[in-house]
Amino acid sequence: MPDLGQFAIVLAVLLFSLTIHEMAHAVTALWYGDRTAQRLGRISFNPLVHLDPVGSFLLPVMGFLAGGFIFGWAKPVPVNPLNLKSRRRDFLVIAASGPASNIVLAVGASLFLSAVPGGLGASEGMAGLLVTIGFAMLQLNVLLAVFNMLPIPPLDGGNVLAGVLPEAISSRYDRLVRPYGFFILILLMVTGTLSQLIGPPMSFLMGWLLP
Repeated sequence: MPDLGQFAIVLAVLLFSLTIHEMAHAVTALWYGDRTAQRLGRISFNPLVHLDPVGSFLLPVMGFLAGGFIFGWAKPVPVNPLNLKSRRRDFLVIAASGPASNIVLAVGASLFLSAVPGGLGASEGMAGLLVTIGFAMLQLNVLLAVFNMLPIPPLDGGNVLAGVLPEAISSRYDRLVRPYGFFILILLMVTGTLSQLIGPPMSFLMGWLLP
């Protein structure tokens, strides 16, 4: 089990990363003409408007108490496709903007870590604290990007896939999978299949980004 100080750092990084992820969706939706998220106050750095009590707080705390990996999610940003000029293309870009923001944060964390005196080897004092923060920022954002790009609605990857597939196939896939998406994710978690799916791309990106 991680110590309480480390958990506080990881939780703060997670909440910040989730906030940026959801705000990226909201800003991109506004850019493409949908003001739904803006009217709901979702274009904000205030984490309270984005975070979900279960996914953003209860799940991370349970992960901490169980000694496992700390992870979570935030409230999805509502998008009205009727306000988009090119519904399929624009919705795809809006969906992809969340994971893209996490990749940007991960790259920033990598650059930050490379600038810390002593690099990843620093373990004491201010340098050690900066490495803990930077590594948490890197790892959590890689995880959020990879997880959210799984092609399972309502994850961002499911919405991206819907914009890539031919419309007839996309509509059928959405009808068949979206109603059961949450249960599919739970099943993947319980069986351990989820870690097998996201492990390889996470390892690749971490190996590429670690300074």
